[in-house]
Amino acid sequence: MTEQPHIVNKSGEVATEKVEPVMNRISDERKQQILDDFESFRSYLGKRIHMAETIGLSEESIAKVAQKIADYLAKHEEPQNNEEQLLYELWKVGNDEERHKLAHMLVKMVKEKEDK
Repeated sequence: MTEQPHIVNKSGEVATEKVEPVMNRISDERKQQILDDFESFRSYLGKRIHMAETIGLSEESIAKVAQKIADYLAKHEEPQNNEEQLLYELWKVGNDEERHKLAHMLVKMVKEKEDK
């Protein structure tokens, strides 16, 4: 059996180039559950951020992964609600530096929500 690609390997190194193959492994049904409403999306993201922090990833590493995931979503998925539409529009008009800052802000927003 071939091992599936992972974004973070066993030694904690981040491989952002593996975001797309990992995202493509998620079933359409599961993607729909995650993206169906903004709270589901935020909850899913929060769990992944918590997991990343648990294995010792820095906020910068998490933001880099978040940026790659957002790139993937902007290219392959339709926004399902007003919040996702706003994020999509901001992503579309931003340059690479602005997108990276937005990824940091998304991580921060999710972490603050999880801390409450």
